[in-house]
Amino acid sequence: MTGPDSGSRPHGDPAQRLALVVDLGTGGPKVGVATLDGRLLWSGARPTPTRREPDGTAVQDAGSWWTGVRELAREGLACAVVDPSAVEVVAVTGQWGSTVPVDAAGMPVGDCRLYLDTRGARHTRTVIGGPVLGYHPGRALTWLRRTAGAPSPGGGDPVGHMLAFQRDEPEVAAAARWFLEPVDCLTMRFTGRAVASHSSMTLAWLTDNRDQRHLAYDERLVALSGVDGTKLPPLVATGSVVGTVAPDVAADLGLRPDVQVVGGTTDLVTATVGSGATGDHQAHFAVSTTTWISCPVPDKKTDVLHSIATVPGLRPDRYLLANNHETAGLCLQWAKDEVFGGSFDELTALAATSPLGAGGVVFTPWLSGLRSPIDDRLARGGWHNMSLRTTRADLVRALLEGVACNTRWLHEHVEKFVGQRLDPVRFIGGGAVSDLWCQVHADVMGRRVERVAEPMTAQLRGAALVAGMAVGALTVGEAADAVRVERTFVPDEGARAAYEPIYAQFRTLYRREKGLFAALNR
Repeated sequence: MTGPDSGSRPHGDPAQRLALVVDLGTGGPKVGVATLDGRLLWSGARPTPTRREPDGTAVQDAGSWWTGVRELAREGLACAVVDPSAVEVVAVTGQWGSTVPVDAAGMPVGDCRLYLDTRGARHTRTVIGGPVLGYHPGRALTWLRRTAGAPSPGGGDPVGHMLAFQRDEPEVAAAARWFLEPVDCLTMRFTGRAVASHSSMTLAWLTDNRDQRHLAYDERLVALSGVDGTKLPPLVATGSVVGTVAPDVAADLGLRPDVQVVGGTTDLVTATVGSGATGDHQAHFAVSTTTWISCPVPDKKTDVLHSIATVPGLRPDRYLLANNHETAGLCLQWAKDEVFGGSFDELTALAATSPLGAGGVVFTPWLSGLRSPIDDRLARGGWHNMSLRTTRADLVRALLEGVACNTRWLHEHVEKFVGQRLDPVRFIGGGAVSDLWCQVHADVMGRRVERVAEPMTAQLRGAALVAGMAVGALTVGEAADAVRVERTFVPDEGARAAYEPIYAQFRTLYRREKGLFAALNR
């Protein structure tokens, strides 16, 4: 078995060797065909709807993912620029903290509970709930020592999902052979084999992450969680080859029968690789559905107060900074769909006609609560300080600036966490396509923002590079060198000064309104 630490270097130019790569985001699967040095030859996407209900339900039909992946893979492999016979690896990346119940063949026996699904909260509170920030201090310390995190009393993670399946949907739990993360679900559909890794199981908090080479669940944590340990998939090394494509899948897609499959990795891992920021304390951030700021670090550490932790990375001797604010690009999606109409390009062009500071309008992007740097799932967003003079352009610009303010708020705590200034910061995700949003982030954060080439497909590129490392075609350093910075946005000091009073009020708004959130959103 080869992987990121492998010393073997098979013959063949990685620029001529291909990978079929899948990025399963909350919005649905993207599929690409790329060279093993990360050059994307073709990509496509299929939307997947999310069903949300007032009771905390947030689910998707996991079967539709595979339908979309198959359709896209056939389309990509049939395009003129792709030679299907050159495809030698499949790699899956995507969302994490979600749970799919599947049978022994890998077929879903119930909906996928997304990371947004909080119906398991009453169950996780019996496991971890208590008086200190919602946690039982003794139990939380047991988890923190081993994993750097713990199940959320809010229920929006795999322990909450699995307990809810076991206790609220026993018929689904009885039909399930495995509880899988989405990336592991798709990997099983490709191979027929149920596996997971320290990376994919991060938010289950059931592995002892002090030693990522120990490929077993922590028996003490499994017992404390109340989860049925027999339904947890066996662990393999992150970024390792786990088998070959199943014969029926190879025949269906037109792949060679010896095509290898890499174990599923989280989008945090592939975003890190796809941004080229793979060295210690080299930072990147994403504005896609959500936003996070991350960098590789050498040590396991946790900031409980601000929901920042280190989690398993691609290499067993390194960790990745993990944090999240729930709605970033999703705020613009919501505004487009529910308020303004038009396209993303039209909205950002409209925002550019509003002056810096949006006429004093402040937008708080907490449309689905907060997770980092404050864990408050009851928080809600909106526009503040509007007047009869406020224009549609002001509202859109305020939204872009509000997301950037939230990124700065998180970035300040991240820099305290790592003990150093993180500058420059690589920018990936759909938000990075907009020059205006890039410059707003640079000005609000006071940091150089480096937009990588093709930022919307950074995770697909990262998956291809992970595949290249898994088969020994690339080193980590060579993978980083393959990523190109397309443009750097430098902070404008005048703009930064103008944003200071807006940012100060942005921070104050949460403190003033958290009582309102608690009163109205329970």
